[in-house]
Amino acid sequence: MLAAKNERVLHILIAASIAVLGFVIYDSLLDKTVKVGDKAPDFSVKTEAGLNLSRDSFGGKVLIVNFWATWCPPCIEETPSLNALAKEYGPKGVVVLGVSIDKNEQKYKRFLERFGIQFAMTRDPEHKLADTYGTYQFPETYIIDRNGKVVQKVISNTNWNGPEIKSFLDNLLRS
Repeated sequence: MLAAKNERVLHILIAASIAVLGFVIYDSLLDKTVKVGDKAPDFSVKTEAGLNLSRDSFGGKVLIVNFWATWCPPCIEETPSLNALAKEYGPKGVVVLGVSIDKNEQKYKRFLERFGIQFAMTRDPEHKLADTYGTYQFPETYIIDRNGKVVQKVISNTNWNGPEIKSFLDNLLRS
């Protein structure tokens, strides 16, 4: 009788383990990547300037969230144009938020000084925010409209001062 009870408990444990494993596999196969048209995931970060920011704290402004790293050549290449865009479009209602995934804080800080970054910047060394957005390629940038909806996603570096981007932002600001 005791052997039968132990066998039944063992079967229940095996079944529960299989169910949990099945859920973990199913969940890992779901595409959690944020796409154009999705509501941007909320976040809360503290910037280098000491400001606490969230997706909803931009009060009617267009938000550009740029995931990057100091060891990423395309990220380095696009930084000057992103900096210039932030300077030009900040007064028009566009907020640029750089999210570095660098683990090494000294390299990160040296990068900020070297490039004279003029936009909000935060560090995400554990990839928590990057994972929330499903970001695994760098640079990867999300343009989020005033309603919190992702309206454009740019994977890889881009010239943020190009006429296509400026026209897109101008149209977005008018709508």
